[in-house]
Amino acid sequence: TYLNYGLILFIMKFILLTVAALLLVVGEGTADRILSRRSKRELASPLHVGGIRDPYGSYCQRRGGCCPGRDDTCTVPYLDTICYCDLFCNRTVSDCCPDFWNHCLGIEPPSLIDTCERNGNRFFTGQTYKENCNLCTCGTSGRWECEQNACLMEPDVIHAVNRGNYGWKAANYSQLYGMTLDEGIRYRLGTQRPSRTIMNMNEIQVQKFRDFVFATISYKWPGKIHEPLDQGNCAASWAFSTAAVASDRISIQSMGHMTPQLSPQNLISCDTRNQGGCAGGRIDGAWWYLRRRGVVTEDCYPYLPPHQSPAEVSRCMMQSRSVGRGKRQATQRCPNAHNHHNDIYQSTPPYRLSSNDKEIMKEIMDNGPVQAIMEVHEDFFVYKSGIYKHTDVSFTKPSQYRKHGTHSVRITGWGEERNFDGTSRKYWIAANSWGKNWGEDGYFRIARGDNECEIETFVIGVWVLMLLDPLSQYN
Repeated sequence: TYLNYGLILFIMKFILLTVAALLLVVGEGTADRILSRRSKRELASPLHVGGIRDPYGSYCQRRGGCCPGRDDTCTVPYLDTICYCDLFCNRTVSDCCPDFWNHCLGIEPPSLIDTCERNGNRFFTGQTYKENCNLCTCGTSGRWECEQNACLMEPDVIHAVNRGNYGWKAANYSQLYGMTLDEGIRYRLGTQRPSRTIMNMNEIQVQKFRDFVFATISYKWPGKIHEPLDQGNCAASWAFSTAAVASDRISIQSMGHMTPQLSPQNLISCDTRNQGGCAGGRIDGAWWYLRRRGVVTEDCYPYLPPHQSPAEVSRCMMQSRSVGRGKRQATQRCPNAHNHHNDIYQSTPPYRLSSNDKEIMKEIMDNGPVQAIMEVHEDFFVYKSGIYKHTDVSFTKPSQYRKHGTHSVRITGWGEERNFDGTSRKYWIAANSWGKNWGEDGYFRIARGDNECEIETFVIGVWVLMLLDPLSQYN
């Protein structure tokens, strides 16, 4: 009996120890899970180190309320993670939802990070604004970090020109504001310099010319000189200046019987042999196309700036065929459905004029506007009025503020302006292709006789072919 009692006592102790061990293991496991769960939240990185994203979003409000104390289930989806609406979130390491402080506590959120100030407004890290052509980002240090691009419209350049005695005035153009200088040269010009062979073209000689103090051919040939167009952000001055000179000369040489405004788009889309369309081209290539293929009018084939053009407009939508004696006839309808006059206009080969200003003046007086290549510098973009000469206002700036590119324009006349001291300043009158709200109603005056910006280096004239009525029309 004594042995049985001892055995029973031993078994009971063993069972009690086993149960205690099991309870200890279970308790430790539960504690580990609780510790793991808490550590996962407490050890997580703060949500707002890089700035409160979506700072005005409704999270706790959308959830329907806030939670007292700590409640790890009091969460709301927040972008690619979760945020909390319990009081425990408002600790040193914050994982609160963006609207926790306003919605749950009724107070302004604390400055969890450095913020940037601008015009009395607070910006969080990562938020941006654009200052002219430069993007500024609020940095983690609370300071604005801005790009350092040279802008096309530089206020200090405009002010320096207008304060100085340069003979011309500058202005800020809204259509150019926000562009970098590099973008202006890339998109607002677009004429490639002629090859060495083309530059060696023989210059024609003209008879001596009696110098007129002032002449603009719009007075001599009223109604025959076309208004300046706007190439927009399409680097195709090669096409616009060629079409403009040809248009004026057709009107003049036909004595006003034909006054077409020829289509730059026809050249941009169809003259693709070694040409780049809105990425730049050569004027000798444009005149080759006008002579060998011909173009239609602007009404038939209207210009659409690149950002307004559907994809199919970039391809050529006008073809022609030879009908003998070098003349051509359109074989397609006008891309403009409201116009059916698809007449093809052509020219003879262009000829180069002397760089002598008197000979250029005589050519303009006798035959009409001429085409000229010039170098456009950074200050030309802000030209408003007066007689332009390149200034030195950017000479002390870094090199990215002093750039130039090749452009082509239409010279339509000349003049001379008397100064207060009795001296005079001679100038050309030229039409640009930046619209009528730039410069002097789309025109500009530039110093004459000094080859300012190389405008007298390569000047072109042309004769046009007087065509009969087209052989067919699509009606």
